[in-house]
Amino acid sequence: MPKSDSYSQGVQYPVLGDAPDIEVQLQTLVNGFVPRLVMRFADANARAAALTGTTKPVPGMITYLVAEDRWEGRQADNTWLLLSDGPWTPLTYSNGHGARAGSPGWRKKAGGGIELRGLIQSNGGKLNDGSEVIKFGAIPAAVAPGAIRHYIVPTNRTTTSGLTRMTARVQIGTAGDLTYFAESGAGQGTVASPGWFALDGIQFSPAGD
Repeated sequence: MPKSDSYSQGVQYPVLGDAPDIEVQLQTLVNGFVPRLVMRFADANARAAALTGTTKPVPGMITYLVAEDRWEGRQADNTWLLLSDGPWTPLTYSNGHGARAGSPGWRKKAGGGIELRGLIQSNGGKLNDGSEVIKFGAIPAAVAPGAIRHYIVPTNRTTTSGLTRMTARVQIGTAGDLTYFAESGAGQGTVASPGWFALDGIQFSPAGD
C-alpha cells in the first residue's frame, strides 16, 4: 500500500510490501508531482487539450503559457488567475492618430485588470480643440470594461490667447473604443510641435473580471 509524502501534498510513493511493478509505481509518483509543479504548455489551447478528464485542472495548479508568455494559477471558481503581467500589445489607431512616444499599448495585469501606456498624437500635428469627443484608437472588445470608463490625463498643447490646458479626458467604451475630449480655446499643437495626451497610469477591470 503506497504511502503519501510527509508534507501532506498527496504525492504517493511505493513501500517494500507493494507488488514489484516499476511502471505503475513510477507513473503514480510522476503523476503526483507534475500537477504540483509549474506546467508548461505551448498556448492556452494546448493547455485546455491536455488538462481534461482525469487530468482536469484543480485549484492550486500553476501553468506557464509559452505563446502568451504568462503564468496563471487555477482558482476555486474554476478560472485561471493571471500571476504575471502579460506582454504589451500595440493599440489599433484610428482617425489619423498615432504614437508620440512610450510605445502606446495595453496589457493584462497580474491578479486581473488591464493597463494602458504611451503618448498619443494626431498625425496631422493638431489635436481636436473644438469640444468634440474624438476616437483615436481601440483595444479588443474581449478586454473592454463592462461600463464606460473616464480618465483625466495630462496633455501638451500650444497656448491660445494666454490660456494653457494641461489635461484632457480619455474614455474607454464597452466595445473597446478609445476616445478623447480636449477643451476648446487652449491650442491644438502644430505639425512642428504636435500636441499629445498620455495614457500612462490608466487601469481598469474588463467585463467579468
